Amino acid sequence: MPDFAYIARDIKGHRVSGTVSAPNERDAVSALSGQSLFPVEVSAETTASAGGIQFGRRIKPQLMSNTYSQLAALIRSGVPLLKAITILRDQTSNPNLKDVLDDLHTHVEEGTSLADAMARHPRAFSEMAINMVRAGGEGGFLEDALARVATFTDQQEDLKARTFGALAYPVFLATVGTLIVTALMVFFVPKFGALFDQLRSRGELPLMTEWLLWISASLRSYWGLAFFVVTIVSGLLIWARSTTEDGRRFRDLLKIRAPLLGSVFKSLAVARFCRVLGTLLRNGVPILRSLEISRQASGNRVLSEAIEAASENVTAGESLAAPLSQSGHFPVTVVEMISVAEESNTLDTVLVDVADDLEKRTFRRLDLVVRMIEPVMLLLLAAVVLCVVIALLLPVIKMSSTLS
Repeated sequence: MPDFAYIARDIKGHRVSGTVSAPNERDAVSALSGQSLFPVEVSAETTASAGGIQFGRRIKPQLMSNTYSQLAALIRSGVPLLKAITILRDQTSNPNLKDVLDDLHTHVEEGTSLADAMARHPRAFSEMAINMVRAGGEGGFLEDALARVATFTDQQEDLKARTFGALAYPVFLATVGTLIVTALMVFFVPKFGALFDQLRSRGELPLMTEWLLWISASLRSYWGLAFFVVTIVSGLLIWARSTTEDGRRFRDLLKIRAPLLGSVFKSLAVARFCRVLGTLLRNGVPILRSLEISRQASGNRVLSEAIEAASENVTAGESLAAPLSQSGHFPVTVVEMISVAEESNTLDTVLVDVADDLEKRTFRRLDLVVRMIEPVMLLLLAAVVLCVVIALLLPVIKMSSTLS
């Protein structure tokens, strides 16, 4: 008998999670109801050996977006789900996607829901996509859910492309500047060491030049190699730490609190949450289920925890805006608009409008930040090179004045 992982609410509205054994998902829901639990999410537990493509290459989001869109179009045209999956499997040229679609067909044919079959392939389907499809299957709007997932995937890829495109030039400047300064310190500055020995012996070598020669000697010695090795090892340890749950949360917290770009990352995460929540509510998904799905779609664990706490207030019959405001992670304007929308019963429409407005303002802010970073990086690079030149010229000037 298979095991089903569940997230539910008890009579007092508290969040409860665990596993239950049942022949199928419907019986699992019935078993939870018999325990006085209100199921929020029920899914079949899977393991790496269950046939999912756990260790295959990640499929490009753009290819997945096209797959969602085509599947939605086929279902909307009246093509049965299994037949639609077969058509997509036969026409794709990507071997990884073909394997995934073949596995989907097999398990859906055996009676597994589409969402549970998708959950077996976390490297192909995002949590947002799985939860949206699950909600669409439960609410009877599967084709609309798939079309919306395709739209969300396109939007997120567009956001990533615009963000990385905006930051590419500053990162390029920082990299080139570091390489130039390192080359100066390792290959150019040491050639002046013997020239300045006479001034050093008389104690007349400027302090700025002493520091420059010391840094250059350190970079060329074992200390420089040790610093390089320590930097690489530290980077690997930080990366390994960031793969844990606590590490991901700390990384997400740093992202929204980082200077300059922190507000950009936070606004984009809030916009994703608002857009998904508004879309689910517009399609008739219950508020608690919508909050559960949309908090995972935010892509930030700190915001997700704040939304989860807010959903407990909603379970108790209170408003959504108050706990979001108390978390301190949501802009005041967004909270105020949600509060007004709750009173006027237009929450679904307002949330989508909030997402549109947030994205527009965020990209304007991102463009401004990038325009500020570029001259700052150029000035910083010029200042470092100028310091190196001055440190080398000061002894030359002193020697020239002595000879005169």
